[in-house]
Amino acid sequence: MNTEPVNTNQRPYYEDEIDLRELFMVLWKDKLWIIGITFIAAVLSVLVALWLPNIYRAEALLAADEEGGGLAGLAGQYGGLASLAGISLPSGGSSEKAVGIATLQSRQFIADFVERHDILLPLMAAKSFDWSTEELSYDKKIYDVDTQSWTREVKAPLTPKPSAQEADEQFREILAVSEDSETGFVTISVEHLSPIVAQQWVTWMVSDLNEEMMLDATAEAQQSIDYLTDQLKNTQVVALEEVFYSLIEEQTKTIMLANSRPEYLFKTIDPAIVPEEESSPKRALICVLGTLLGGMLSVLWVLIRHYVFKPEGAVQGS
Repeated sequence: MNTEPVNTNQRPYYEDEIDLRELFMVLWKDKLWIIGITFIAAVLSVLVALWLPNIYRAEALLAADEEGGGLAGLAGQYGGLASLAGISLPSGGSSEKAVGIATLQSRQFIADFVERHDILLPLMAAKSFDWSTEELSYDKKIYDVDTQSWTREVKAPLTPKPSAQEADEQFREILAVSEDSETGFVTISVEHLSPIVAQQWVTWMVSDLNEEMMLDATAEAQQSIDYLTDQLKNTQVVALEEVFYSLIEEQTKTIMLANSRPEYLFKTIDPAIVPEEESSPKRALICVLGTLLGGMLSVLWVLIRHYVFKPEGAVQGS
């Protein structure tokens, strides 16, 4: 019985296997579609890049000055002696720098900042900035400059004039606070359509934060003095009297130092300046990514058109 030899080197064929030659031929056949779609995507990305307004970032580099002693430091030194007499001294919590950073990003501080400096309009309705006049223009759909009224259309419970909560959400989008883990330096930055506004807001924030931290420190020190004075009246131990006098003296120094330093907690190492170059948008990157995306989508569309919507009975590889 004659049998034909079996070719063991012959590669099996699977129906779902991708033929690279066919794939290349499909792409080459519809190359005009790929070129056309990619070109349209490139043009659209250029138009979008040119249409987006310039955003400027102003930033300040700060160093935290935490040399102020306070009651917490001396409480650790004299706390043992005080406890023998049944007196509990308040202990310290988080560091002043951590509290300052948290305060800067708190809803209450931001709401007070917006109201104190009356910046709701440039925060919520700014549309563009003119370098020649150094003035902002506003979106008429949000605010009418002629009638000086808010004109935006919103649904309840929102009102035409943005609320403090809306202002807080918007401000958080343009505010950035970071701390260098190695040096401990803190960077505060604000982005805005106006470079002048961005620089001004950063400067105001640093000043307001230092003032608020100073007021909190003096108020806390005064409370400590009142507390220690009451404890002093109730003790007859001479050693404890000396401790309380020392603590009161330190708290008095804290108040004096706080009132004598304009930059109570955060010392400005590099102040914010008016930026001359925009931080965003990255127009070149937008154009490149838009063109690449258009090219990939065009190739995907050609392949789907060929393999999914291919007419029945079409010869593979034709």
